[in-house]
Amino acid sequence: MNLETMIFYFFAAILLFAAARVVTARNPVHSALFLVLAFFTAAALWVTLEAEFLAITLVLVYVGAVMVLFLFVVMMLDINYDLLREGFWSNFPLALTVAVLMAAEMTLVLAGRNFWANGNGGAPNVHGPGYSNIKELGRQIYTEYVYPFEIASIILLVAIVAAIALTLRHRKDTKYQDPAAQIAVRRNDRLRIIPVQPDNKLRPQAADATPSAEQQS
Repeated sequence: MNLETMIFYFFAAILLFAAARVVTARNPVHSALFLVLAFFTAAALWVTLEAEFLAITLVLVYVGAVMVLFLFVVMMLDINYDLLREGFWSNFPLALTVAVLMAAEMTLVLAGRNFWANGNGGAPNVHGPGYSNIKELGRQIYTEYVYPFEIASIILLVAIVAAIALTLRHRKDTKYQDPAAQIAVRRNDRLRIIPVQPDNKLRPQAADATPSAEQQS
């Protein structure tokens, strides 16, 4: 067993432990922290597979943004932990069925001919010093997997629009801005110039009321 294999099994064991604790931890904050640990170990495994770009993206997007948001939401909400534990065993058969199906799918992928086609047991090919996984990822996305990539983009766009449409509520007491009305505004609609005539009658009185230097002396 070489050093790379030992590193793989080390991070894989931590990943499995963290994933199990995400589900079994009683405190949601602890579950979120274990999920952060799982993301870090998954990123480490991707680094060993020469997928540095995906590893950095996983850490920046999920750990740096999504999980921080989850932690803030969980810590700010007043969650009844006893109520959360009541439905655990009732949903356990469905969760176990989904887990078995996912494990079967991964087993079929690993047992396929394409996975073992490179002749080294599914391990990644060794590339030269000038190899860029970002360039290779872009080439794969926009050539071989361009149609699945576009379909996934459309599905995500539809999901975003549907989420906005479902949560949008029009209330009478809510003030909102009309972008079309803001763009069509003109100067005369916001500014009115009123001519003011100067009052010359006050100037002599002000001059008479001010004593001269000789009078003061």
